Amino acid sequence: MKGKILVTGGTGFIGSHTTVELQNAGYEVVIIDNLSNSNIDVLDGIERITGIRPAFVEGDCTDIATLRRLFDEHPGIKGIINFAASKAVNESVQKPILYYRNNLNILLNLLDLMPEYGVKGFVFSSSCTVYGEPDVNPITEDAPIKKATSPYGATKQISEDIIADVIKSGSPIKAVLLRYFNPIGAHPSAEIGELPNGVPQNLVPYLTQAAIGVRKELSIFGDDYNTPDGSCIRDFIYVVDLAKAHVRALDRMLQDESDNALEVFNIGTGDGLSVLQLLDAFERSTGVKVPHKIVGRREGDIEKIWADPKKANDVLGWHAEADIDDVMRSAWKWQQRLRERGIM
Repeated sequence: MKGKILVTGGTGFIGSHTTVELQNAGYEVVIIDNLSNSNIDVLDGIERITGIRPAFVEGDCTDIATLRRLFDEHPGIKGIINFAASKAVNESVQKPILYYRNNLNILLNLLDLMPEYGVKGFVFSSSCTVYGEPDVNPITEDAPIKKATSPYGATKQISEDIIADVIKSGSPIKAVLLRYFNPIGAHPSAEIGELPNGVPQNLVPYLTQAAIGVRKELSIFGDDYNTPDGSCIRDFIYVVDLAKAHVRALDRMLQDESDNALEVFNIGTGDGLSVLQLLDAFERSTGVKVPHKIVGRREGDIEKIWADPKKANDVLGWHAEADIDDVMRSAWKWQQRLRERGIM
């Protein structure tokens, strides 16, 4: 085994896929999750894929006493990947206090305890929202950090500043900030995928639920943006490719591949795709038509943004590999599996 890794929010969408890749790479994983936006059955899916059931603690990372008990009961944790956060842009506009309290308290607790328990590496789940509305695309890590367009984005900006300040203070840790673009898809086995509790806040699960009849129709938020087809443009990254970036980040920190205590990487494909183009890719790759309608713009949405992933390609040796049609087929296969299991 390479070492023991704590994955906070590990039964969630990105956390579960990252746990699979960590275990496949030889890491031992401990998950903590309060199951507020995920399901305990995800552990079964992880075990079916990897043959290994990760250790699991049901708990809330805003409670530092719970985290202390975890570290005491699972000694020797070498790194943390922090996915535990509230993450819906639109919801954050409606509930800013919830987002600031939850996302920042989790981060502070983890950073506070890392030196005490000898945890060396920290991978932070950041976001391209830290760039705000960019002046140019594709966007590099050197682009200016602009005023966030949502409280969710603001929590990512503040969190990055907190991590930088903690390291600057002399804390004996290393950190990698991974600025995600838009994760989509599901594991090719269809054993795990994106299944938020309640109404999905993200595009693809809402799209697949509309396609299978769980939702009446998909709403496209705006067709009057300054883009070729009027809909927002994003960099849609396959969740399995994204998960593998976390493994490379940990390898780099824990195997002393870098002397830098803090590094930042954009994790995206390098290609911008509009919402309407993504819808077309789904219909083209699956042969399934999705009922949809155009509605007004949604507060907090950025018009267009996509990554320049060259730094992650060159430094981490990581590349986005999946084809968009394969990604959309994986999302549909997952939705069909949920229907087979009587879940949705």
